[in-house]
Amino acid sequence: MKELVTIAEKIAAQLIARKQTIAVAESSTGGLVSAALLSVPGASAYFLGGAVVYTRDARRLLMDIPDEAMKGIRSASEPYAKLLASQVRQRFATDWGLSETGATGPTGNRYGDAAGHSCMAVAGPSQSVFTLETGRADRQANMQAFAKTALNLLLENLSK
Repeated sequence: MKELVTIAEKIAAQLIARKQTIAVAESSTGGLVSAALLSVPGASAYFLGGAVVYTRDARRLLMDIPDEAMKGIRSASEPYAKLLASQVRQRFATDWGLSETGATGPTGNRYGDAAGHSCMAVAGPSQSVFTLETGRADRQANMQAFAKTALNLLLENLSK
């Protein structure tokens, strides 16, 4: 967690200096991204909320993304990560939205993605999407790697 907090401190400094806000929709990281951002003192100045969108019901209820909006899109994909980031940004009316969706392991997901597969996206003044393949089946290590990569993707976009 210390590594995640170090990145979150850099993100917090930029968001606070700019008076900007963020919301997070994460899946396979299980709240690690939000926890890292919230661990920084003063988080209430920039963190407006988040959700662990781990199931179809969570997607419908928390993100208000109906099944019809998912036509041609599958979970754990770049298009879905973009949709989540955009939707969480819109629902919380923030400057930035950050999302993550993937397969932590020890096995892959029902869509054919191997363990260690994650897609993450940033929506805001700068937009970005990234797919990570760790090649590992270690669930906890993948959760850490996914969260670290998502936070670094946000930091990169804040630096643009």
